[in-house]
Amino acid sequence: MEKQLENKIVSLDELISIVSNYKKDGKVVVQSHGIFDLIHPGIVKHLNSAKDEGDILVVTVIKDTDVRRGPGRPIFPEDMRAKNVASLSQIDYVCIVEDENSFSCVQKIKPDIFAKGEAYKKRDKKIHKKIFEEERNIYFDKVQIHETKGFSFSSSQIINQFLEMYSTDVKAFLKKFSEKYHFDKIVDMINSLEDMKVLLIGDGIIDEYHYCTSMGKSAKSPLVVQQYQNHEVFAGGAFAIANHIGGVCNNIKLVTLLGEKDSKEDFINSCLKPNVNHKYFYRNDSTTTIKKRYIDQYLNQKLFEVNYLNSSYINKELENEIITYLEEEIPKYDLVLTSDFGHGFISDPIIRTIEKHSKILAVNTQTNGANAGYNMITKYRDLHFICLDEPEVRWAAQNRYTNIEDVAKDLFEKINCDYLITTLGKSGSIGMTKAGDFNRTPIFSTKVLDTVGAGDAFFAFTALCIAKDMPLDFVSFVGNAVGALAVQIMCNKKPVEKFELLEFIHTILK
Repeated sequence: MEKQLENKIVSLDELISIVSNYKKDGKVVVQSHGIFDLIHPGIVKHLNSAKDEGDILVVTVIKDTDVRRGPGRPIFPEDMRAKNVASLSQIDYVCIVEDENSFSCVQKIKPDIFAKGEAYKKRDKKIHKKIFEEERNIYFDKVQIHETKGFSFSSSQIINQFLEMYSTDVKAFLKKFSEKYHFDKIVDMINSLEDMKVLLIGDGIIDEYHYCTSMGKSAKSPLVVQQYQNHEVFAGGAFAIANHIGGVCNNIKLVTLLGEKDSKEDFINSCLKPNVNHKYFYRNDSTTTIKKRYIDQYLNQKLFEVNYLNSSYINKELENEIITYLEEEIPKYDLVLTSDFGHGFISDPIIRTIEKHSKILAVNTQTNGANAGYNMITKYRDLHFICLDEPEVRWAAQNRYTNIEDVAKDLFEKINCDYLITTLGKSGSIGMTKAGDFNRTPIFSTKVLDTVGAGDAFFAFTALCIAKDMPLDFVSFVGNAVGALAVQIMCNKKPVEKFELLEFIHTILK
């Protein structure tokens, strides 16, 4: 039996060849695609209906790293989900596939018919607007769509009801929140961000992840020798923030600094969303900032980091060029975000220019190994929104041990701003406003792949919501939902998309 299952489970290249051969023989090939976390009656009925439409039924199962449906998903790992599907007699072949770009496997496999289940048929087109656009491109004049009939079961609803994904306190919070904010209202509020004109000014970073395996202790030195395996390169910092915003807003412009010596401009441009306009300035005394992290591939733990950067401030000539540009550009935008990593780009005169000309200004000052103790929010004034993590708040307040709520309130009173949100890692976030509102929101993540970039995603989405005068509790909820999705993404491999956020919210509020 085990051997039969293994014969059914094939690679994507093998499946493409198999489908092509069947089609040449005149066989009708049907494909179904999904997570297949729980094999419940609705899925069985869907697959039976799909099988009736052709001769061969193939199923593509989304790999673990591309499942961002909700807390604790997937319940079962990809190899087990694939075997569960393969054990069904109506299935001829099963393949585990990437799903970073929704339904891209359909374009490669080229079935005669694509079978959509009841859940897809009933889904809200407002939530999945982007997916519906992608489907039209994939299927038009190429693949026939078959919508299976029958009753619908929701895997997410079953999981939420019978499996303890969240603590009692978090479930109580979500219940109360869902009573205040109906899901349709949430969708409308998020969609209302589309027409905002946003200017992002910040430090762009190239993040490199070099994966290694330990070879043991060196015989001649007190160090552990690592063997290189492979590496990935990501567009991080302001580049990543721009992509997060670009998935929500139609009009986004990025202003950032590159190095003349090794600008990485072609790579950066290839990573930015098509709707992210950009203005690059160049310093002649540095490369574009690169942060190389070396990671134990087995444990997924960071071993050490090497930075390639020049943290000294840019020269006066370049500074004046940037100021002249910003004085003309900033007034054109509804919201200005400043992502300040303290890497020499955003000098005090540039800060004063940003503050003077911005209608609404949101700022995040990052504390990192290159600037600890020297890049604090206190160098800004007259802000609309400040977004910091707990260490950044404590650094700015020079208060290491006092309760973080009191530290944040003290800092808030010293800085002239309207909103402050502090992220607290596993403890969620706290927020406060000049009007006296205070909010604490729990964390919604149940699995963490990588925390790098999660704070940037949180900042991007919350700044947009605050610029639209959305309530503090709603803003914090959205930020924590975005954070739960971002920590499931390796570094800045991809942005958090709007449809993913809405799907996640819909799941946790069921």
